[in-house]
Amino acid sequence: YWVTGYGTGGTFAGAGEFIKEKSPKTKIVLSEPAGAALVTSGIPQERKEVLGKFGAPASGHPAWKPHPIQGWTPNFIPKVCEEGLKQNIQDEVMLVEGKDAMETAMKLAKLEGIFCGTSGGATVWTALEVCKKAPKGSTVLAMVPDTAERYLS
Repeated sequence: YWVTGYGTGGTFAGAGEFIKEKSPKTKIVLSEPAGAALVTSGIPQERKEVLGKFGAPASGHPAWKPHPIQGWTPNFIPKVCEEGLKQNIQDEVMLVEGKDAMETAMKLAKLEGIFCGTSGGATVWTALEVCKKAPKGSTVLAMVPDTAERYLS
């Protein structure tokens, strides 16, 4: 299993495509905030043409609501993320509550010495949920792509 969230969707689409190509049996789990569940809403992102190319968001996504997971889920589905979704890179999409993301980030700092932000906490929380249902002996990788240093000021 490989667990990730999305901001721009670049890691999900790029690393996800590579992982699927090299290890097709690896399950990819995409996570998004429960309070801003754009992907799982089933509502497509409206797009417009900019500089002769179709792809910029025409407006904010109707399912978006403010959430505490910084760096994740802007108020639109980024084009690169949408392309990854169209390729069915993900095997599952799981929702994470902001409070669970924050609590997990705090536990990672206190118990493991991993100083990450809420998006890292959200990813690890999702990975721990995957571990609860994965077959015994499974490997679960959670990429923590942030640091809490930027939130200290």
